Amino acid sequence: MIERDLGHLDIDRLLKNADAQMARSADLGTAMAGLVGRAEDELVTVTYAGTGLDDLRLHPKAMLLTSAELAERVKRAIEQAAADLRRQTTEKMEEVFGEENPLRPDLDPEPAAEQARLLRAAQDRMFGDPAGEIHRMVQRLEY
Repeated sequence: MIERDLGHLDIDRLLKNADAQMARSADLGTAMAGLVGRAEDELVTVTYAGTGLDDLRLHPKAMLLTSAELAERVKRAIEQAAADLRRQTTEKMEEVFGEENPLRPDLDPEPAAEQARLLRAAQDRMFGDPAGEIHRMVQRLEY
């Protein structure tokens, strides 16, 4: 489980969390490599991968449609296949990250934004005045 309290910046915990997140991300990358969204009706079949439109197949009867009707069916099939890929991605992220899934639609984005602000502030302190920040960290450790 990833600890999210950054009130008192703990570098060891931060590194442990980063390692855990990197391992999970690697697992996710492997799992997502094979995901393909699909949509089809009787005339149009679409597959949609992470790189975009993967395959488009038209039944010969689709040529009997007007160009506007065919275009609409193709657009709708692409949208549905992309939505199917998003659904599969969310499910895969739930499997890998569980409750820590950063893309869960029911999560409040404000805590994550606050964490990002805290991390950015720590990064700014470290890169803006590294000697001073290291000195402050050593002082905290001496207490």
